[in-house]
Amino acid sequence: EVEVQKRLVEEEKEKTEKLLLNVLPKETAEELKNRGRAKARNYKRATVMFTDFAGFTQIAENYKPQDLVAKLDSFFIKFDEITAEFDVEKIKTVGDAYLCAGGLPIRNKKCMREEAAKMEAKGEEPWELRIGIHTGDLIAGVVGIKRFAYDIWGDTVNIASRLETACEVGMINISGTTYEAVAEFFECEYRGKIPAKNK
Repeated sequence: EVEVQKRLVEEEKEKTEKLLLNVLPKETAEELKNRGRAKARNYKRATVMFTDFAGFTQIAENYKPQDLVAKLDSFFIKFDEITAEFDVEKIKTVGDAYLCAGGLPIRNKKCMREEAAKMEAKGEEPWELRIGIHTGDLIAGVVGIKRFAYDIWGDTVNIASRLETACEVGMINISGTTYEAVAEFFECEYRGKIPAKNK
């Protein structure tokens, strides 16, 4: 009986570990387990990407809620696979927006490759994507003591958001600092100055 109980406890501990690692980066989860708190950290050079579907409100009008969520889920699963492949940390989704960042929680120098492909189901209108990417400094971590959520803060996040908003459908809008980091790998076209809220 003791052996059975011990095995059940181990199985529950494993399930808890997996759940924690699905919610938080491994390093942050370890720090929380060991110390009860995780310190937010400063990153001098991280790359933030915002995506969002153009005309999502109008798209939503043509779907039943459960079908809309299922379709959105299929796109975000693909995004999750891409970010995992390139060691990019998914931060969160808000409605139809997807936020992720490279270079944290483990600082790395991998850059995200362009994975732009039309995701179009037969007989349906394509969902067109806008992407904004900016590289700069930010703070990343967990704040508070309840319902932990790994998040990022700073002007780098705001600029990435503005780049996504100003992006042409089907294109990727990158900032000058991101361009400097990827210029040797990608052919880019200068758009000129773009008006952006509070920038």
